[in-house]
Order: sequence, then structure tokens, then C-alpha cells
Amino acid sequence: MPLLPLETIPRKRFLGFLIWQSIPTALLFFLSRAAVSALAPAAAPAPPRRGGGGGVGGGRAASILGCLLCFVAFELSQLLSSASLSFLSAPRPDRPASPLELALGLVRSAVESRPAPPELRRRARASLAIATFVAACAVSSFLSAAAVCWGVSSGDSIGRVVGFRGFVVGLLYGALYVYRRRWVLKFPIVQRTLYFSFKMGLPAAARNAFKFSGAAYVFSSLLLAFLPDHHYVKTSMGRFLLEQIIFYVGTLAVFLCWELSHHLHQVLHTKRFIFAPPRGSAAAETNPSEPLLAALEESYPSSLVHYLAYLDLCMVSENNVDTWRRAAFFEETGDTYKRVIAVCLRPLEKLASKLAEGLETSADKSYPLSNQLLSPTDLQLDSSCYEPLNHYQLYAWCARAAASLTVHSHKEDRYGVAQLSGSNAAVLSNLLSCLLAVESFMGKRTHLQSQHHFMGAGGIKWATPNAGRRYFPSATVGKKRGSPLHSKAYAIADILRTSIYQIVSAFHDEMLASAKSGILEKDWTINSKPPFGTRDLLLQKLRLFLDFRAS
Repeated sequence: MPLLPLETIPRKRFLGFLIWQSIPTALLFFLSRAAVSALAPAAAPAPPRRGGGGGVGGGRAASILGCLLCFVAFELSQLLSSASLSFLSAPRPDRPASPLELALGLVRSAVESRPAPPELRRRARASLAIATFVAACAVSSFLSAAAVCWGVSSGDSIGRVVGFRGFVVGLLYGALYVYRRRWVLKFPIVQRTLYFSFKMGLPAAARNAFKFSGAAYVFSSLLLAFLPDHHYVKTSMGRFLLEQIIFYVGTLAVFLCWELSHHLHQVLHTKRFIFAPPRGSAAAETNPSEPLLAALEESYPSSLVHYLAYLDLCMVSENNVDTWRRAAFFEETGDTYKRVIAVCLRPLEKLASKLAEGLETSADKSYPLSNQLLSPTDLQLDSSCYEPLNHYQLYAWCARAAASLTVHSHKEDRYGVAQLSGSNAAVLSNLLSCLLAVESFMGKRTHLQSQHHFMGAGGIKWATPNAGRRYFPSATVGKKRGSPLHSKAYAIADILRTSIYQIVSAFHDEMLASAKSGILEKDWTINSKPPFGTRDLLLQKLRLFLDFRAS
């Protein structure tokens, strides 16, 4: 089977999602309609009797036609919400633009007669996607609630009460969904089959649906005080309670559909895609790594294809399932291996550089006396430090893939391309530099320890002052441990530390021999300036890993 073009991968997954989500929504519609009919069997108006069985047959046909129209409206509303969710979802969050920023950008573009900058267009697209999703949720809830509850109340009550409450419920759900960033694709740690992955999330989806439907029912009931409706004044208490129960059933059906669609969307879009020709084909024998490298180098950095390519690379590098694909990386010329390592290290270099720029800006702003008197938790870092941490999933794959390939090169690299091309030193240097940048962001002091000590009285060794400059004052990078940014930075630091220990454990004997010969810096660090820190600082950190004292 030939490999699909890159642009067709998200399209096929989107169409598959729309098809599969229609199955549980149809089942939930018929179950909710059956529950409504059981609760209020005589709620629908009886057909007029004009004599003979024609009136009964005509009433039954009208009832079937009305149920069919409700089903079509319900399915179309769910398709609307699912399509808006696919339009909004992305592997990493983008910061939307405020209305003021959009207005200023439009005015500036009109005055200067030139297109808006790419950053503003990207943020404007994110704002448009968020507004579209929230509006689609409101409209979808309005139609879905009316379709489920149709026939229970009069047409006036459907339009004024059920529709109004459904619209408000959908609006609140959409706003909460966006606020909690549930639209960001979260790739699972363990890749399972589609059926098992979907089954694992059913209990959580049901719990969320019951929780949201209960809260939404209470809130929408409070809004009835602001909606004058003479229908409830004239009806009996029993009829009023019955309609409230039926509205809750309709709300629960809508939330169950949305939660199941959300879970199905996550499962289908985070499933691993294999960027390789079939084994045994002509392409697999000549150049099996080209499709993966094309996806890594040519796809847009924040696209789904880009993330799926890095996921595939990480699984090939770590696991022993597709060993023939990993063996193709170590081909004789070494070009493929250098390209693979380059795409792994590029995001890590950008992370270290952005953190370095943001920390330097924050350090420059911390010199005034007014800032020095503030506590560490009161000082704020530059905003450029925050955005890179939202892509920690990509950094984790890059670090794991680069470390795993370096470790496997110790036994699988028959031509020695990893060592001869300098890739091993580049991988280790970039991992160490990125770790130092993340640790500085977390508030850990980063400075060069002196190797010389003075011997004082009583055999006490007195250390000299720091030979190197401490890069950033700890007050400027103090973070609250409970914040989401601190947890992401801690996760990235833990993955980087584990990756470095994997390399050190695999090449421990070679590194110790280089350290004794005094060529550790030459063999395992790059000659150029690292993205963060200095070569001496990297060498000092590497010695801590060699002694298994890095933490």
C-alpha cells in the first residue's frame, strides 16, 4: 500500500472522526427519546379523530416524521459541534489575540497598506477558532435539547424555555472547554488499540457528563427567574416537575454526546501513524527513512503531522519492534543519521535559546532596587519564557529519541557514523545545555564551581569564590511549585536528566577513560558555543552525571 501524502493524513482522520461519532450520538438520541416517551407517554398531542383508521394512520405517520426530523436536527447539531472541535483542536496551545490587539492590527495594516505579521495572523486564527467553537456549542445545545424534548411541551415552551436553557448551557460548556484547554491533543504514554483506548475513557466521559449536566441544570434553572413564562404559571406542579426531569434527560444526552465525541477525537487523532513503506517493498529496501524525514522537515511545526512524525520517530528509536527501520538510520554514508539527529536537536536548541533570552531579559529588569526588595514569587519572568514550555510533549520526544539512538549506536552502528560525525557529542552537549536552561528557569543556581581550594587551619578546605558568573539571579526565576509552569519545567528537566543518564550508562567506561586521559571535553562536548552556558559548565555537569550525583 503506498504511503499517503502528508496533507491527507489529518483529512482522513477528520472524516473518520465524523463518521464514528455519529454512531454513539444516534444511539444516545434514541435512548433519550425512549426515556422521554416512558416518562411522558401522553405528552404528545393526540391526532384528531375524523373517523376511520385514516386518522390514526395519519397521526402515526406524523409522529414518525416528527421523530425523524428531530433525529436529523440532533445529528446535524452534533456534526456542527464536532466539526468546530476539529477546527479548534491542535497539538499545542496557541495564545489567542484580544479584541484590542485585533483592532490595532487591522488599523495598522490598513494604514501601512501591508499584510499583518505572521504572529498576529496566527493568534487571530486561534481567536476565530475559539469564537466559532463557543458559538457552535451554543447552537448545537439549542438544537439538541429541542430535538430531545420535542413533544413534551408546547411549541412556545420549546422555543422560549428549552431552547433558551439549552443555548445558555452550550455557551457555558464551550467557554469552560476553552478555558480548561481541553482542545489541546494529549498523546498517551502507552499506545493501545483504538477499541481499548476508547473503552478505557468511557467511565471518565460518563462521570464528566453527569457532573456537567447537573451543574448546568442548576444554573439554567436559576435563569428561569429572568425569563417570564406564563406556561409554568398555568400548569400543575406535577407537570412542571415532569418537564424538569425530561429537560435534565435531554441535557444529559447532549453532554454524553459531547464527552464521548471529545474522547473519540483524542483517541483517533493521537493514534500513531507509521511513516514508512510496507516492509518488503522496493521503497523499504532502498530508502525506508525518507517518508519520516520528509514529514519531520517539511511539515508545519505546530501541525498534527509534525507531532505524529516525532511520535513515530520516538517509538522507532526506543522500541525493538521496528528494528529494521532503526537499522536504516545507521547507513554507511551517515547522512540519514545526521539528518535524524538534526531534527531531534533543533527543538531542544530553540528551547534553550528562548529560555536564555527570557532569563537574560528578566535578569536585566531585576537590577533596580525596587525589584530587588520583592520576594522571589512576586517577580515575573519575561513572557517569552512561558510559551516554549507549552510544547513539552515535543521536547520529551526529541530528548528520548536522541538519547535512545545514541545508546543504540553503541551496539548497532556498524560503521561508526554516530561517533565519527560528532553526533554523540552534539546530542550530549545539547541535552546538558537544555537541562541547565530549564534548571535556571526553575530557580536553581547555575554557576561554575572552582576546582582549586585553599587548605586552612585544622585541615579545613576553603573554597575560592565562584570563578564563573552566575547566569541569572535566583530571585528572577523563583517559581511557585504548585503552578502549571513549574510542573511542566520539572517534567522536562526529569526527561532530560533521564536521557543523559541513559547515555552516560551506555558509554560509562569510554567516558571514564577519556576523563583519565584529559580528553573528555574533546570527545563529548561540541567545539562551538552551546545554546545555554559555556563548555566548562557543560563539562562540570557531565562530571556530575559520571559520578551519578546529578539531581
